[in-house]
Amino acid sequence: MKQVLINNTVLRDGQQSLAATRMKTSQMVPAAADLDALGFAGLETWGGATIDSCLRFLQENPFDRIRTLKKEAPQTPQIMLLRGQNIVQYASFPDDVVQTFVRCTAEAGMDIFRVFDALNDLRNMGVAIDAVKKSGKHARGEICYTISPVHTVDAFVDMAIQLEAMGCDSLGIKDMAGILAPQVAYNLVKKLKEKIKIPVVMHCHDTAGLAAQSYLAGIEAGADTIETSIAPFANGTAQPDTLRMLVMLEGHPRCPDFDRDRLARLRTHFEKVYKELGEFTSPANERIDCDALTCQVPGGMLSNFRTQLKEQNMMDKFDLVMQEVPYVRQCLGWVPLVTPTSQIVGTQAMLNVKFGRWKVISQPAMDVALGQYGRTPGRIDPDVLKEVERQSGKKSIEGRPADLLSPGMNKWRAEIKAKGLPVSDEVAVLYAMFPQQVEALLKPVPPPVQVPPNAKHFSMTINGNKHEVLVEEILN
Repeated sequence: MKQVLINNTVLRDGQQSLAATRMKTSQMVPAAADLDALGFAGLETWGGATIDSCLRFLQENPFDRIRTLKKEAPQTPQIMLLRGQNIVQYASFPDDVVQTFVRCTAEAGMDIFRVFDALNDLRNMGVAIDAVKKSGKHARGEICYTISPVHTVDAFVDMAIQLEAMGCDSLGIKDMAGILAPQVAYNLVKKLKEKIKIPVVMHCHDTAGLAAQSYLAGIEAGADTIETSIAPFANGTAQPDTLRMLVMLEGHPRCPDFDRDRLARLRTHFEKVYKELGEFTSPANERIDCDALTCQVPGGMLSNFRTQLKEQNMMDKFDLVMQEVPYVRQCLGWVPLVTPTSQIVGTQAMLNVKFGRWKVISQPAMDVALGQYGRTPGRIDPDVLKEVERQSGKKSIEGRPADLLSPGMNKWRAEIKAKGLPVSDEVAVLYAMFPQQVEALLKPVPPPVQVPPNAKHFSMTINGNKHEVLVEEILN
């Protein structure tokens, strides 16, 4: 039997799930050579929230991160998570922006693109998948795994068949909430291997303590690849630790061989980084949390909920909000709970508890109900849709949301040029998603004013406005 392949997520999902995506590129570089030498099938280094975090909090150019890691770990393919038509934001972008983003990312060194849609709407994935293929890169179509009356093993298999037909090179099972039970994992992988010819990859979070067992079941059923991280950026709301999985596979005919001394050295490095990022870590994300089994909210979102409720003086309402989540989700067409829908459903549940059901509806929740995110898996509750249309003054749409958008690249190229930013497609696509952050990072800083040594400083008030004035004394 073929050894199971392992991708490693420590540089993206591991640190995103356990340290709010605050790991800097400089903290990754010392580990890159060891990660590269271990023989992982891929390293997930980019996508998800990393691009936002690089710009908003770390003052880094995210494309430079790809280039740096490609240089430091040249042998192992890099993997990114791409939200289909949303790219790495929460709203749909025009097709030309998606295409340009994929091209720029591929040129920077990305090899494998995990393409998903929060609603599992294939119409929101097609443009990105085509762009990946045209760039000569590997397109991995992702199924967002969730549980509801409309989400069945057969429905997921049908989706996988369509993704293969769309040109995907592999199929990912994206278990973002950590709710994929072992026997279900076995049944799903077994049927997938019977129906599709492309490799099957399992990506499970260990939020409820199921991931390692589900990986074992999936491997028994024929899964080609599993994804693990490295402690302490592992387990809990992240993926299982690599060494933990190797020990669990000992004696299994598909157990791969890894240099455990090198893994131990990596753990020592990442323990140091974990301490450095202590203000962004939380014990709530490290432990097994069975709440995810009922509300299906991803583990990282559970900890964010607690913070948000504390800010709203609603910590005593935590249980009520959690109980409201499945109701809101059902009303909004049984959407899977993954970025951005987990945030949308969670916020609406909080608003329902605080103000009464559907008295105040957030704009993103309205957009889901109106079809602005795509086709929901189930039917929108008719009474909720009626209330949304009343509050918004809009009617729902049936088509692909991006079809309503005009091409945008020329507009954003012109804007960055007018603002004095570096003119390139990399900058333009980042600016399309994060204009303020890109401008703050890349806009040239004017040189400081040189104050003559004989200048005198005055404060003056003119028409009620205070001005600071420098007057240079001219000597004859």
